[in-house]
Amino acid sequence: MALILTFLGKGGTGRTTMAIAAAKQLSRLGQRVLLVGQDPTPAFGLLLGASTGSDPTEIGANLQAVQLQSTLLLERSWEEVKKLEAQYLRSPILKNVFGQELGVLPGMDSALALNALREYEDSRNYDVIVYDGDGDQATLRMLGMAEVLSWYIRRFRKVVEDSDVWKSVSPFIQPITSTVLNVSWTGDNFAPEQTKQATNILEQGKAALADPNRVAAYLVTTDDPIAIATAKYLWGGAQQVGLTVGGTLLNQSATTDVAAEFAPLPLSTIPFRTDTDWQPLMDALPDFKQASLAPKPITIDLPAREVRLFLPSFDKKQVKLTQSGPEVTIDAGDQRRNILLPPGLSGQSVKGAKFQNSYLTISF
Repeated sequence: MALILTFLGKGGTGRTTMAIAAAKQLSRLGQRVLLVGQDPTPAFGLLLGASTGSDPTEIGANLQAVQLQSTLLLERSWEEVKKLEAQYLRSPILKNVFGQELGVLPGMDSALALNALREYEDSRNYDVIVYDGDGDQATLRMLGMAEVLSWYIRRFRKVVEDSDVWKSVSPFIQPITSTVLNVSWTGDNFAPEQTKQATNILEQGKAALADPNRVAAYLVTTDDPIAIATAKYLWGGAQQVGLTVGGTLLNQSATTDVAAEFAPLPLSTIPFRTDTDWQPLMDALPDFKQASLAPKPITIDLPAREVRLFLPSFDKKQVKLTQSGPEVTIDAGDQRRNILLPPGLSGQSVKGAKFQNSYLTISF
């Protein structure tokens, strides 16, 4: 399994530079590295100093690079959809709709990028995948997509199954689907096999995001107050989606006075890059394998009947807690997290909550 590494921070702080330096460093350490650029413009290749395309291209020893192109990713995904339809429908209706005709809807880029990362990781051709995305809320929502989609499937499936409409039509589902589809679809089997497969993919995505040895992020900032404030805000948002932030990279600055702003994260000072010499930057980068030592976004202590969330950069007034059935919902900043309680706590009411030293502790 590959480590997916990404960088968060305000635009102009050097996120892409850090991604390239990290990819070069890790490849020289013998890791098989894929550098994935979200930016389809020539700027990415110019900074990298190599020609890249929509498919992974060898640009150095142990190092490949690719630039994601949403239209091409959409075409490829659409062909897979058509194959599934032909497999399960006796009279396919999408065969005359071609991927080359489809436009990319707002927000679709993130879903396509996430699926591309999943496929690259599944290929097992790489030890590390360095993802140079937008590095902002869009990246956080993309990485948290598996958790959110799982919630929608779980909650709305229950809503549909409990509805009077479903109870009324369920006796007719099997004869209809057996006529039109090549699968059995009954009230006892709400989702066909491909829906179960999609659910498994979402569960795998949630498990990967929760493991800092598989997915980790690093903050990138300068000594500019706006850049610092943005990095801190994204740090808190990352915890809300369950993404481990392993450290902070202070770029384009000779001061270390900002270290206290990001405690307890380790801070690495990155020197200015001159010409095409990447070695000083590579030498200044941290050991990315140490990301697992950073504070975990969430810990569940069953014997103590407590759930603890690490929410740096937020104060008590910015955090809201609600409970609905077996789930607890946390609002902080512009992120919302639904926590499905484990069996030991499921069904138990919240007895108390306190916010102290950037930790929200919920007692049951």
